[in-house]
Amino acid sequence: MTPCPHNKRTDAAIPLLMHCCCGPCAAGSIAPVLNDGRRITLLFSNSNLDTEAEYLRRLDALKTLADYYGLPVETDPWDHAGWLEFVSVVPDFPNCPERGERCRRCFLWQLIRTAEAAERLGAHFTTTLTLGPQKDSRMIHEIGARWDAFEPWDFKKGGGGLRSLELCRRLGLYRQNYCGCEFSKHTKAD
Repeated sequence: MTPCPHNKRTDAAIPLLMHCCCGPCAAGSIAPVLNDGRRITLLFSNSNLDTEAEYLRRLDALKTLADYYGLPVETDPWDHAGWLEFVSVVPDFPNCPERGERCRRCFLWQLIRTAEAAERLGAHFTTTLTLGPQKDSRMIHEIGARWDAFEPWDFKKGGGGLRSLELCRRLGLYRQNYCGCEFSKHTKAD
């Protein structure tokens, strides 16, 4: 699998910071990037998660996966109050459906923080959010296009979901049943 066709080919020597929303999405995303000859650092940045306990549970799953691949993990502190303030500009944000404007604003939050970390590390960046079945890869890529260092990988393509399931089973990774914010527990995609 290669990045989306509209992505410029990048030099394999440029490190890649991979924003990881959870272990399962990362489990389906890491191998194709490594197969492309890239050096990866994982970034766990999930202030959208509704509780600190959920944040820590997903971080633990990602660390297990990182150990499996021998990859470093950077951690962005959990700031749910800041995230809530950021997404609250969306009208009626608690009732927005999945894939709606609340999600667009959430993706922007995640990619801003990832872009800042990538700049500090002198890396390009991407996100595992594109593996999620309820996530709109096109929307994520549109948001990411505002940064030259963003690489629009679509991890759903090329069997990413199956890779994820297999590796989650093998490693016993925690597989959550909701996106992460309290609102995603109660809303569905239209």
